[in-house]
Amino acid sequence: MTTADFEKEARALLAAVSVPVVLSSRCDVVLACGAAGVNLPELDISVAEARSLLDDRLVGKSVHSIQSALKAEAEDADYVIFGPVWESASHPGVAPKGISALEAVARSVGIAVLAIGGVTENRIELCLAAGADGYAAIGMFK
Repeated sequence: MTTADFEKEARALLAAVSVPVVLSSRCDVVLACGAAGVNLPELDISVAEARSLLDDRLVGKSVHSIQSALKAEAEDADYVIFGPVWESASHPGVAPKGISALEAVARSVGIAVLAIGGVTENRIELCLAAGADGYAAIGMFK
């Protein structure tokens, strides 16, 4: 998808919903279309770099370990997305971290932790019981 197409889709989404929209990875598109913030993949730019561009907009980071979650928090992330908690069709071949790892991350940071990876309606309560503040899902909404 081109940047122009991504921006067009983001603008259409923003016009159609009344909730804050966070875009993946693209700080430039966040600024261009007025989205609420960005979620950065673990190997993307740092939270601090995104924060310098986005000021008070939401900045989150996808993480796969306690160490990465702590680093994101130290860089002033608003939240982390941790996973994959379970096997996920959107990330085939990636070993799941498990619910106990989600719990360890949630206990280790003072910012919001969202669970991702294999989250289903039946697993939401497990995520919340492990200390997650919420969840992100792809397959559940298809």
